Amino acid sequence: MERARKTVQMFRIVLLASIALYVYIGEVYGGESGGRGIAAAPDRNLYFLLTLVALTTVGMIFAVRRLFVLPSETKLAAEPEDAAALNRWRSGYITTYALSEVLALFGLVLRILGFTFSQVLPFYVVGFVLMLLFGPAVFP
Repeated sequence: MERARKTVQMFRIVLLASIALYVYIGEVYGGESGGRGIAAAPDRNLYFLLTLVALTTVGMIFAVRRLFVLPSETKLAAEPEDAAALNRWRSGYITTYALSEVLALFGLVLRILGFTFSQVLPFYVVGFVLMLLFGPAVFP
């Protein structure tokens, strides 16, 4: 169990660091011109579409936690050596972190397409905060 928790924690740390890298890349290669050298206005419909997809993704994160992580944690608290529950627990956390990472990637894509930093900041922040919020559980 401890090995699985450390693996999930390491995965989480790497993905948190990658979000910081996305912000850097977005600022270097993005900007109002979208890295294209022109000052075309970005498509607002794309922004709203990705915002809707991001909200759906947040809902999926909570669903994955409810379906995979929470029942597995309950089972592992009673039987720490249950391999099936451990695999569901690990896959639930990895899926949660991957979906949180997708939110930050939406921010990077929008930034490269020419949206302002203040417009894409919520995508970065929500992805980062959800990953921080859902740290792997520690069992006795």
